Amino acid sequence: MRPLSTSRLILQPQTTRHAEEMFAVLSDPAIYEFENAPPESIDWLRTRFARLESRRSADGSEHWLNWVIAQGDGTLIGFVQATVYPDDRAGVAYVLASKHWGQGYATEAIEAMIEELHERYHVRTLTAVLKRANHRSLKMLTRLGFTAATPVRSGEIGIDADEMLMERGATGK
Repeated sequence: MRPLSTSRLILQPQTTRHAEEMFAVLSDPAIYEFENAPPESIDWLRTRFARLESRRSADGSEHWLNWVIAQGDGTLIGFVQATVYPDDRAGVAYVLASKHWGQGYATEAIEAMIEELHERYHVRTLTAVLKRANHRSLKMLTRLGFTAATPVRSGEIGIDADEMLMERGATGK
């Protein structure tokens, strides 16, 4: 993994040294309006980040790519991640602290990650799963060229009834 840059952001490969600052970012209760829960502790997050530093699943078939998102001054504001599967598909996810919503940071970071996935990992299809009620994420993914997957495709991926699967080609086509 390598760092990625945009006009306003630096995406750094996530490591255990990011755990303390990311704990503060991930403790924002607004992030969890639709799913998951904040990390239990800094130690718990450090352990999780250490496990992800392998960048591979235990069987080696998947790439686990995690970047923290830093503003120009180095302040961490969230993360983007991708699981690259052997079938040239990647599932993407992202989290930003709520005070940074609506400023285009997530879109900018995701676009940089998608370019890297296409160019370096030869990903052809991207997927993202979100809660149906999460209209902010739906709007952003739609702007990024994602469209709702068919019910058959959603069933293949195995999503919950309150979730939605979005897809797009890695080149945006």
